[in-house]
Amino acid sequence: MTGPLLSVEDLTIGTRHSGGRTVPIVENVSFDVEPGQRLGIVGESGSGKSLTLRAIAGLLPRGVEVLAGRIEYGGRDLLTMPARQRRALMGPEIAMIFQEPMTALNPVMRVGDQIAEAPQVHLGLSRTQSRERALDLMRRVGIPDPTRRARAYPHELSGGLRQRIMIAIALSCDPKLILCDEPTTALDVTIQDQILKLLLNLRREFGVSVVFVTHDLAVVAQTCERLAVMYAGQIVETGSVDEVFRAPRHPYTLGLLRSVPHFDSVQDSLSSIQGAPPDLVMPPPGCRFHPRCSFAQEDCLSGNFPLRPLSARRATACIHPDAPAADVDRSPVVADA
Repeated sequence: MTGPLLSVEDLTIGTRHSGGRTVPIVENVSFDVEPGQRLGIVGESGSGKSLTLRAIAGLLPRGVEVLAGRIEYGGRDLLTMPARQRRALMGPEIAMIFQEPMTALNPVMRVGDQIAEAPQVHLGLSRTQSRERALDLMRRVGIPDPTRRARAYPHELSGGLRQRIMIAIALSCDPKLILCDEPTTALDVTIQDQILKLLLNLRREFGVSVVFVTHDLAVVAQTCERLAVMYAGQIVETGSVDEVFRAPRHPYTLGLLRSVPHFDSVQDSLSSIQGAPPDLVMPPPGCRFHPRCSFAQEDCLSGNFPLRPLSARRATACIHPDAPAADVDRSPVVADA
């Protein structure tokens, strides 16, 4: 196909209140995902990462809705598509791996049956064929003794095995796009590393596109090619992972990178971003990051701050991108991140 597989344009998500008043939670978010590409979306908790992913999948919480924008998959607008057609895309075209498999898996259904369900419904496989496919997928995601494990219920498996079951379910219909909502957050470090390597190997094997939401910059460095940084419901910087990590052009991105402990250098204290994210019911005027920004100037306090291109593949919402750039040059700890 030509053009992006997924295109999100000016997406605004929020709630409606009495009198027609709306409160945006995610505002004017735009990004593209090319076929086979891995995009990471990072930011603090509450920045709107997971809501953006759930809007793509059509799984927004009750009371939260898309207020404006477009979400196109393969040239088709998901937001104007009939609900039945959109549901039919989930599985064969788009799959999702959730943060906590214990709450995403059916607790009273054997895990093998949960993997086999989608191929039987969407691909028209027989019951025997879908069970064989489930066992094959369990082998591919590294589950030992799949015949025995397939008969287990979710509570009988460890967190790492449950997450592998979620990945097998996501792959069960050979989707072209997988949405990963912090799938390694609840796992210990060794299991997290295994799951990330598994996702990378499966992406190479199946050639799927991946959107990976996380607050862990190390996860992004290990799994993604491109990066979108979110703050207070808005994307504030985009670019390749290497470019953004080595030369951040937004003070928030610089603050995130400096907050990561570096074990190869001596630090008297850990860095942090002062203050707290704003209340989205009454966000600050101008740049939403300016109350926490050490580079803020008078012109940061009012106006709109959309993404501004720095090059064909780089953009930032900061109107003074040279300030964090100059600070990076004086900070080898960040430059080597």
